[in-house]
Amino acid sequence: MTFLSPDRLWLLALAPILAGLYVVLQMRRRNYAVRFTNLALLSQVAPKRPGWRRHVAAALFLIMIVLMMIGFARPASSVKVPRDRATIMVAVDVSLSMMAQDVPPNRMEAAKAAAKKFIRELPSRFNVGVVSFAGNANLIAAPSADRDTAIASLDQLSLAKRTAIGEAVFTSLQAIRTFDTQAAHDPPPAHIVLLSDGDNTTGRSVQEAIDASRAAHVPVSTIAFGTPYGTVDIEGETTSVSVNKEALKTLATSTQGKAYEAADAGQLRDVYANIGSSLGFKTEHRDVAARYTGIALLFALAAGGASLVWFSRLP
Repeated sequence: MTFLSPDRLWLLALAPILAGLYVVLQMRRRNYAVRFTNLALLSQVAPKRPGWRRHVAAALFLIMIVLMMIGFARPASSVKVPRDRATIMVAVDVSLSMMAQDVPPNRMEAAKAAAKKFIRELPSRFNVGVVSFAGNANLIAAPSADRDTAIASLDQLSLAKRTAIGEAVFTSLQAIRTFDTQAAHDPPPAHIVLLSDGDNTTGRSVQEAIDASRAAHVPVSTIAFGTPYGTVDIEGETTSVSVNKEALKTLATSTQGKAYEAADAGQLRDVYANIGSSLGFKTEHRDVAARYTGIALLFALAAGGASLVWFSRLP
């Protein structure tokens, strides 16, 4: 399918105007010939009329004009481009406990830095999406090959109350199931990387998240940020927020994922090492103006050639 720029399509209205002008000129020429009442004398003094050939060059020239107008309207064609569907979802905890400074400069900044490094180092074949979670979970960057968008979404994170680890997993699974038109019945190979300090305080349970991930055959790897000695100041009170590494480890090992700590997050290459490929397609609109311009040039050459051969002049 070919698309044209609507703001330039008005030029095509000139084509019938040019065609009408040509017809009018031909009618005037015919009327001029009729004024000669002595047709025998006219046939002797006038050159032999070229008949249908005199219209060929004009028709070719008009077609060339139309094609040039179409090319000027920036036509674009829909093209299906193959792409790998393999997807990584990065889920980042933005609960208030992530303010703790037991991981410098604090858990939140350390998690963001680790997520950005991980996304930058992902092989180009992978799509990546980002989920943030506190009291609920939100998809803040849909899975795509656009690394800049995914990284930029991490800079927009803001802290909130409570921690919904289970909801983060469910939201990530939903993003995977809606990746493209075939994902509902043929989901892409995927992996979830969840960065948190480990306590699920609201929403669906970690066990429900485990069951859903196993049913979808999507491993969840976790990165634990924090120490047993973390504290945060909330509304003037100092609150202990020790990391729950065991909860994160259970989530990871129960889904065939791996459990990491902030200190060894650089080893995350294992996360995508065994993810398979699945070929899919995306539709792109590609500029095909050159195609119409090239065909127009051929018609221009044909018009010029016909005029030179039959009339020894250019149209």
